[in-house]
Amino acid sequence: MGSSVITARAAASFEPVGRSVASARSFVRDTLQGWGFSDIVDDAVVLTSELVTNAVVHAGTSADLLCLRSDEGVRIEVADRYPEREIPLQGSPVSMGSPDREGGRGLQLCAALAGHWGVDYTPTHKTVWFQLDLPERPVGTRAAGPSLPAHLLPLADTRVRVAVVQIDRTGSVTAWNEDAEELFGYSAEQVTGKPLTDFAAWPHTPGTGTGIADALQLSRWEGSYGIRGAHGRVIPVYASHLRVRDTDGEPSTVCLLVRDHERAVLQTPLRGPASDKSGTSEGQSTDPFEMFIGSPAPDDLDGLLQRTVERARDMLDGDSAFLLLATDDETELEVRASTGLPSARQRFARVPVEAGPGRYGSARMPAVHEDLTAVPGAVPLLNSTGMRSVVTVPLKVEGRLTGSLGVAAEAPGRYSNEEALRLQFAADRIALAVESARLGELERLRRGSLSFLVEASDLLAGTLDRDQTLALMAQMTVPTLATWCAVYTIADQASEPYLSYVLHEDEELIDGIKSLLSKIAPPDPVPTPGARVWSAPAEVAHQAALRTSMRSLGLSGSPTHPVTPGIGPTLATASAVGGETVVLPLVARNRVIGMLTLGKPTDEHFRQEILELAEDLSRRAALALDNARLYSERTAISQSLQRSLLPPELPTIDGVEVEVIYRAAGEGNEVGGDFYDLFPISDGAYGFAIGDVCGTGPNAAAVTGLARHALRLLAREGLSGPAVLERLNSAILDEGARSRFLTLLYGEMRPQDDGSAELKVVCAGHPLPLRLRQDGTVEPAAEPQPLLGVIEDLELYEQTVTLDPGDVLLCVTDGVTERREGPRMLGDDGLADVLTTCTGLTAGAVAARIMRAVERFASEPPSDDMAILAMRVPGLHTD
Repeated sequence: MGSSVITARAAASFEPVGRSVASARSFVRDTLQGWGFSDIVDDAVVLTSELVTNAVVHAGTSADLLCLRSDEGVRIEVADRYPEREIPLQGSPVSMGSPDREGGRGLQLCAALAGHWGVDYTPTHKTVWFQLDLPERPVGTRAAGPSLPAHLLPLADTRVRVAVVQIDRTGSVTAWNEDAEELFGYSAEQVTGKPLTDFAAWPHTPGTGTGIADALQLSRWEGSYGIRGAHGRVIPVYASHLRVRDTDGEPSTVCLLVRDHERAVLQTPLRGPASDKSGTSEGQSTDPFEMFIGSPAPDDLDGLLQRTVERARDMLDGDSAFLLLATDDETELEVRASTGLPSARQRFARVPVEAGPGRYGSARMPAVHEDLTAVPGAVPLLNSTGMRSVVTVPLKVEGRLTGSLGVAAEAPGRYSNEEALRLQFAADRIALAVESARLGELERLRRGSLSFLVEASDLLAGTLDRDQTLALMAQMTVPTLATWCAVYTIADQASEPYLSYVLHEDEELIDGIKSLLSKIAPPDPVPTPGARVWSAPAEVAHQAALRTSMRSLGLSGSPTHPVTPGIGPTLATASAVGGETVVLPLVARNRVIGMLTLGKPTDEHFRQEILELAEDLSRRAALALDNARLYSERTAISQSLQRSLLPPELPTIDGVEVEVIYRAAGEGNEVGGDFYDLFPISDGAYGFAIGDVCGTGPNAAAVTGLARHALRLLAREGLSGPAVLERLNSAILDEGARSRFLTLLYGEMRPQDDGSAELKVVCAGHPLPLRLRQDGTVEPAAEPQPLLGVIEDLELYEQTVTLDPGDVLLCVTDGVTERREGPRMLGDDGLADVLTTCTGLTAGAVAARIMRAVERFASEPPSDDMAILAMRVPGLHTD
């Protein structure tokens, strides 16, 4: 950071694995939020994600991350151990490609988002760094009045009392200080828990619907009203309201009140004209923006727009006012602020720029409507609101339409061209500030959306489980984009959409929404991109709630019944889904595989930016969901094929205990090459086999199936063991390029009358079978011979082994003997050592002990299939 003083640092290292990218993002986010730099967190997370991805994924090395804080900003360095990987220099003519592609965006983002960035090389490391400057935070005086002589100062009592009253979200008093007790005569105990409207005398203006409840919902409000004191008289007060939120996230309003003649204590002063040498104010310049909006101006866009419509309404003595902002293509206007109108229903609604007949239909010019009943639909926002006359003016910046400001009244003929000129003058003063705030908001939304999509893509790419993918889709949507969501899936083109997942930010409402949606027809699977409104859930919920309410009141023709507990969930569900609902298609590989449904509890419309972000998410989620489906289908096919290559059940052999344990490696989506079999031949003889085909997958499965079925067929033809394997070897070689070599242990077993068992064994390239005697000695029960599927002319021979009572024959595949932990391997000797501890155990106990020892030999999961076949001849006299 040059000569800047480093005031804090944080460092971490990340291994070259995919999950390190998410860990690095969390580390940077936690570090910067801990330093109090939440303004730049999103940019830092996006850049860190790209650079760490380059290091651990593309370069394949570990990444060292260093965060440095100074008085100038934050510098973040990402170093990898691949200095030969060249980085294009700034100003280089080499194209970095499109920013929309999946990879290679790190340097483009550094250039776009960071104040400074660069690359440092050493013989062993390459470090890419970027610096984010902190936004300027204005300090000092925000507004000030002139210096006045003492006799011109406003008159106040000997002691100025400021009543501090706190109101909760329901409008009830929660706090009442000593000055409030002195001013109005009530103690805190008398007013706590009671609505403020019980004491406030609100100066209602005829024709307006604004009251104390509306004022308490505004983020900031100043004005005059009255408080009815304990003596019964109304005390005029001047109030300043501020909407706040406590540490639990609950909103409340803090009201500061003074006597009306002491309003100078609280009233936000307007910036007056500067005095000149003559001492007069005539002709002196003022700040029209501050004169209209007031000082200090709101810092956020919503606050600025709300202050604008309130001042515009007051300036023209209207009953309502509204402000719309233009979309990027200027073809539509989006409602962003209103007063005196049902704002919850209208907010973020869109109306076309050209609407209605004649010149009054254009939002690009000032317009005066003396009576809206004469020109129906001229101002769609005011339909069914009772407003009769309206004046609208455009907000323009450099000749480009950026919005529209309107004031309306319930009486006709209230406005003329003079009011239009006054409103246009105010709109011209504020247009640039509104556009600047709007662009700032769009930039923050864009950066936040980019960070959101980066994390969403990382999460969706981290799973191939269908149910987990559905849950991730819903959890990323609620509550970031919507209050509730539902995911429908479509199995194939002939299937109807199926309700697969429902989520609401209040878990108690999930079952009610799921029940309601299951009773109505799903939305049509239209492949057209973009969100479309779906009104069915709100309509059905309202109808069900109405029927339940009427039944509870005895209005449906049936006998009157008391209100049942069932009315609660029904009404709660109606409230939860009673707002706007939109549907986005989930399209993957040119096929609609489902729909993502988003909903709100109120009629407030979804913002277009939110819908565009949801559309981006739906594209990524659809591909992830389809990948999970394909993976599940492949896994199911592999598991079904694997089951078909193993015997359905083992026969029961008199005088011999048999136990088999089979463990397939991997994630279940590959067919293993290990197999086993035990089957009757004839005349009390049984054939047994355990083998391992080279490799996995379909080709290995073909050889496995050929071997298992050929063994049964040839053995039952009465051929000896060597003849069976020689013919199997020929069959494998006949497969040509698809053939795989095969290691196989095959034998025939005949239980004897004296309690022993006679075995004839051929071991073709397979791990040798081990014989455990009653005295604990272990020895190989066969000799090694050539494996199958390599050479044509095999000369195999069989060996005879007799298992005495109490003896065990253990047969395994090489996944057991080749179990590794670093440089160590279990091997034949290690297996024999484990087997020596199994004297006196049943065949099942022997197999279980061997498998337990193999699993405990290494901490990592097995990398190869494992099969264990244990056969034991029990003693003649066993307890």
